Amino acid sequence: MNEIKPGTLYLVPTPIGNLSDITERSVEILNNVDLIAAEDTRHTRILLDHLGISKSPVSYHEHNKKEAGPKLIDELKSGHTVAQVSDAGMPVISDPGADLVRLALSEGIPIVPLPGPNAALTALVASGLDARQFVFIGFLPKITAKQKKLLSDISHVPFTLIFYEAPHRLKDTLDTLLKYLGNRRAVTARELTKKFESFNRGTLESIRLHADEEEPRGEYVLLVEGWNESMETGEENQATWQEEAMKQAESLPLKEAARRTAGKFNMSRREIYQFLLENKK
Repeated sequence: MNEIKPGTLYLVPTPIGNLSDITERSVEILNNVDLIAAEDTRHTRILLDHLGISKSPVSYHEHNKKEAGPKLIDELKSGHTVAQVSDAGMPVISDPGADLVRLALSEGIPIVPLPGPNAALTALVASGLDARQFVFIGFLPKITAKQKKLLSDISHVPFTLIFYEAPHRLKDTLDTLLKYLGNRRAVTARELTKKFESFNRGTLESIRLHADEEEPRGEYVLLVEGWNESMETGEENQATWQEEAMKQAESLPLKEAARRTAGKFNMSRREIYQFLLENKK
């Protein structure tokens, strides 16, 4: 048995789908700490019931962290132990636990992180994209200006980019990535570790088309290949794709000509199709 140290904050990862993925050490910590701080107590209650743990979690989430955080710090300073969990996966990552960690550090409270499930890494290792170097972005900002700045900053990063997205925002996010990053290789992963786990590997364009054909469901991890020199789009290269598009359109329907050109030049099919509509006679 691992020793539970008084006045310690434990960061405990929880399964991202399959409840069997929780570690023995995580179960031991959840069984023995004084308090479990949960993003959604109802969600965490399901896990605790599955594990046979009777203690009731306390609420700590994005909307109450300013009030709940200091209370948890007081509990820790009095010698009580606290486990912080998110709804699924690793605490702190895209999670209000980050604020609790900062508060704990400012008070000299010891923090013990436990290893465990993480959706971003689970998707990355099966994506087929470069897993040696990657950048985790998480959810895009909702404000357009902030989106534009962020995507401009990362547009030339030569590492695999990892995003999180909700199903109702997936189409808009794919459109935004196409606009600022071009038609790069990409992968979506959904329902990870669950019965209907699925990967869609292709390009941002093909994945966007698939989202029109099959309405997105479940939480998504979206991975996009990093920048490389072949993606450079100066005037000379622009003329090349325009010439290629016109050539393809001589013998193919415009949509098919746009699709083939987009795949060859890592560009948005919509941009090429619009060009063909405006210029094809």
